[in-house]
Amino acid sequence: MDPLPSFLQSLFLVPLTLLPIINPVGVAPIVIGAAGGDDKVLKRLSRQVAINGWVVIMVSLLVGTYVLDLFGISLPVVRVGGGLLVAYSAWVMLTRNETDDVQTAVVHSSPGDISEAEIVRRSFFPITFPLTTGPGSIAAAIALGAQIPRSPIPYVMQAGIAAIGAAITAAVVYLVYRNGGRLLMRMGEVGTLVMMRLMAFVLLCIGIQILWSGWADLNHIPT
Repeated sequence: MDPLPSFLQSLFLVPLTLLPIINPVGVAPIVIGAAGGDDKVLKRLSRQVAINGWVVIMVSLLVGTYVLDLFGISLPVVRVGGGLLVAYSAWVMLTRNETDDVQTAVVHSSPGDISEAEIVRRSFFPITFPLTTGPGSIAAAIALGAQIPRSPIPYVMQAGIAAIGAAITAAVVYLVYRNGGRLLMRMGEVGTLVMMRLMAFVLLCIGIQILWSGWADLNHIPT
């Protein structure tokens, strides 16, 4: 087999598998809502979510199977629990009327007042997990990681390729969140609110679908 096509296939396997599951276009309205409509905060938040997402993907790829084996947890159970978490987060976003902590902080302070540590804390839940790298993408990353050879040299090579693929995935997420957020800002407050409610409903449906897929796997029900 020609090494170049094989390398490219391995390189793009991670982004081509994970990006449809992550669906950054669908999560972008929630990111702009968390940024409170501030472009500088949006840039920092998008960057931190991309970094967080890369870390979650790599941990899932490299150690996910070992962690699940250690605690005796199966992938269908991960889907059930993660689906519940996604559905709950979407329901909260769909029904709340007040602004959240991030939006309140942005309204009452300038972008420079928000430290990097605060951005990291606010970016992880629920934007990084479960909305960006949720149970579906984690389960897919674990499945990809299970295919990495266990021999030392092939393992290092495949892990390096997977790391680059995860970096490509994170870069796409950053670009979509960053530029998609700018586009949504032009829609105004009402347009952004409507889009956020619509995407929250879609995320609710995604959470239920992930939950059902896990339940079907546990009970051997055709999906």
